[in-house]
Amino acid sequence: MDISTLHKPPIIFKEMTWAERMIVFCGIGFGSGLMPKAPGTFGSAFALLFIPIWLSLGFYAALSVMVVMSLLGIYICGQTAKILHVHDDGRIVWDEFAGQSIAFLPLIHLGHINWLWVLAGFALFRLFDVWKPWPIGVIDQQIDGGFGIMLDDIIAGSWAALCILIYLHFSTV
Repeated sequence: MDISTLHKPPIIFKEMTWAERMIVFCGIGFGSGLMPKAPGTFGSAFALLFIPIWLSLGFYAALSVMVVMSLLGIYICGQTAKILHVHDDGRIVWDEFAGQSIAFLPLIHLGHINWLWVLAGFALFRLFDVWKPWPIGVIDQQIDGGFGIMLDDIIAGSWAALCILIYLHFSTV
């Protein structure tokens, strides 16, 4: 058993109200955050299933949905942390959903995504989310609650999107 899971309280849904169950179910990424190892990676991988939705919506509608997803995520992640009595527990992966989706914005703008770019966007987001370069690490350590849980992943996704955008810009010039 992973030593980091020894200190995490178990999620006991039967002790929650119906509303708390729904919030926690969303917060743990519809179950994708319950993987015993690398739950953030599994949450990010689950978010890849959103790509066809983003493409069908188009850039501006997808961006609007991602903004709403991020704003809802502040509440969902904050409440999930409160219900589970932990701060930014690895099992909370709604923030990965938003951050991973943001990483693909330059590709959604183009209107098509190939699997090589999906892998690149996935890898870049995970790199920034795990490595936590400035200001991501500072935000992760100093901002509490749902806002802090969401903001570091939003910035990691934005950095990944910026890397893709810079590459696309210079590769087509």
